Amino acid sequence: MYGNSSGTDSAEFHREKFAMYLSLSVGVLLLVLKLGAYWITSSAAIFSDAAESVIHVVAVAFAVFSLHLSYRPPNSRFHYGYEKIAFFSAGVEGGLISLAAITILAVAARRLWTGEVVENLGSGMALITAASLLTGFLGLYLIRLGKRQHSLVLEANGRHVATDSITSFGVVGGLVLVKLTGWQPLDPLVAFAVATQILFQGTRMLRRSLEGLMDRVDPDADAAIREVLPRLARELDLRFHELRFRNMGRGVHLEMHLLFPFAMPLGRAHRKATELERRLSAALPFPVLLTTHLESLEDHDELHPDETIAASGASASPGPVKR
Repeated sequence: MYGNSSGTDSAEFHREKFAMYLSLSVGVLLLVLKLGAYWITSSAAIFSDAAESVIHVVAVAFAVFSLHLSYRPPNSRFHYGYEKIAFFSAGVEGGLISLAAITILAVAARRLWTGEVVENLGSGMALITAASLLTGFLGLYLIRLGKRQHSLVLEANGRHVATDSITSFGVVGGLVLVKLTGWQPLDPLVAFAVATQILFQGTRMLRRSLEGLMDRVDPDADAAIREVLPRLARELDLRFHELRFRNMGRGVHLEMHLLFPFAMPLGRAHRKATELERRLSAALPFPVLLTTHLESLEDHDELHPDETIAASGASASPGPVKR
C-alpha cells in the first residue's frame, strides 16, 4: 500500500463500501420503478431507460466485488496488489453500457417500424421523473466522493449514474412531447437519442479502462508531479532522471533514479531519498508509492552512457523517459 496508510485505507474502504452498497440498493429501486413505468406505458423510450438500469445493477454488483479486491494487500502472486481491478471494472461497466445501447437501438427500430402506441403517459412520466431526481443526487454524491478518495471504481459508477439521470430526464422530455403532440413516432426517436448518449458514455469508459490497463500517462497526475517534484529536488539539492509512473487506480507508483556525489555515505544518501519520498507523498494530491535507485554522479555517464540526466536541483524537469 502507500506508506503508513493502513488506518486511512480502512476508513476510506468503509466510506467507499457504503457508497457502493447505497448505489446498488438505489439501482434496484430505480429498476423496479422503471420496469413499472414500462409495464403501464409500453414506451420504447422508457424501455431504454429500464434496460440501462438493468446494466447499472449488474455493473454495480461487479464494482462492489472490485472495490473489495482492490484493497487487498500485495502478496506472493500479485506483488503490486490488486488496485488495477478498478480499470477492469470500468471496462466491464463500459462494455455492459454499450451492449445496453445496442439493445435499445434494436427495440426502438422495431417500435418505429410497427408503430406501437404508448399508453398511460402521465403515470409513467411521474415514475421516471422520481427516478431521475434520485439518480441525479446519487450520481453527484458518488462522483464527488470518488474524486476525494481517488477511487476510479466510485467515480466511474458515479458518472454512470449521472448519465442515467440525464437519460431519464431526456425520456421524460420526449414523453411530454408525445403527450402534447400526439405524434407516436417521437417515442422510439427519443429512445434512439438515449441509446446514442449511452453508447457514447460506454465507449468513453472502455477507452479509459484500456488506457489505465496499458499504463497510459494520466495528464492530471503528470502535471501534478511535474509541478511538485522539481521544487522538492531543488530544496533537497537532488538530481534525478529516468522518471516514470503508473496510475494504479487509487494512487500512483512512481520510480526515478537519484544521483549523489560519489563520496557521500550511503546512509546519508538514503536519508535524503527517504526525505524526498516523505515530502512528495505529503505534497501530491493523491497517494504515491516512490521507488528510488541511487547512483553516483561522477561516474554515471561512464556506467550508463545511454541514459540522460533529465533533471537536477538546479534545473529540474522530468522530461521524457530516455533509454
